[in-house]
Amino acid sequence: ILLFDAHKLEISDEFSEAIGALKGNEDKLRVVLNKADMVGTQQLMRVYGALMWSLGKVFGTPEVLRVYIGSFWSEPLLVPDNRKLFELEEEDLFADIQNLPRNAALRKLNDLVKRARLVRVHAHIISYLKQEMPSVFRKDNKKKHLIHELPVIFSKIQLQHNISAGDFPDCAKMQEQLMAHDFTKFKSLKPNLMAALDELLSSDIAKLMPLLRQEELEAGDQPGVQGGAFLGGRAGPFTEGDPFAEENGEEREEDEDWVVTKDKPKYDEIFYNLAPNEGKLSGTKAKDWMVSTRLPNSVLGRIWKLSDVDRDGMLDDEEFALASHLIEVKLEGHGLPPELPSRLIPPSKRRQKGSDA
Repeated sequence: ILLFDAHKLEISDEFSEAIGALKGNEDKLRVVLNKADMVGTQQLMRVYGALMWSLGKVFGTPEVLRVYIGSFWSEPLLVPDNRKLFELEEEDLFADIQNLPRNAALRKLNDLVKRARLVRVHAHIISYLKQEMPSVFRKDNKKKHLIHELPVIFSKIQLQHNISAGDFPDCAKMQEQLMAHDFTKFKSLKPNLMAALDELLSSDIAKLMPLLRQEELEAGDQPGVQGGAFLGGRAGPFTEGDPFAEENGEEREEDEDWVVTKDKPKYDEIFYNLAPNEGKLSGTKAKDWMVSTRLPNSVLGRIWKLSDVDRDGMLDDEEFALASHLIEVKLEGHGLPPELPSRLIPPSKRRQKGSDA
């Protein structure tokens, strides 16, 4: 993952060298434009365009790299204008990373095809150089001439054998490497081996594709990468599907003071202004208010998951007060607990847990 800051796009010489070392693996790279909440919409468009132009100069490939735009931190967005865009981009990036194990076989097959094409091109180049070498005199001069004319030789081989220009190695690098080799020791082209290689590229690879599709279908229901940021942080109205995990069943003290009590009147005023239905706020209404805090969806999802204690997809007055308390805690710069401590569980939910037990 190549990380760029929206307010500082300069690609240093060291970074350029590191990117250059990754040449040939562009399909494995993911580019992230981070801290995009520090600029407005118009400036973000200019920054994105400048980044794409810079990447085009560094990589020198006709394919456009996928750039994910977002603000990957747990603090409120500085400029919330592009919040929806950041949410979609974050979902795409996380889905891409989670699907890496499922696509491993396809990536390996693509690497095999690349290497097979490169082998075919190398075989034609070496065979051509072998044929052009004199048998007795002026071998060194001929070798220097062939190395100098290597770009022309590439073009001849490309036209003669109908090979894509993208299959050829870097010309300057190959010229440098050829200087250390004795052309007279090169081998001539073996038609039977080339026929087997062509058969691999034209038929054998095609036969493997249905097997890969079947493997993808079988792996479709299996979870991808898990743990860390993929522990189900996007919950409640901040994601699709079932966001709720089972409780661990630990006993909690019912007589412990609820730390939210002192601020509950303030939270109740907000709660009833949002027009709850039968004493509960739906996910949609609660989300509209929670989003106004400018916290990222990943953080709000964790807060929802902690606050919806009874797992009914709605918030009553106590659960809403708990959510508001957790939001204030986060806005003050503190972290969120992985599980709800006993002192934060609403009193009515403690009694409910006790009766269930």
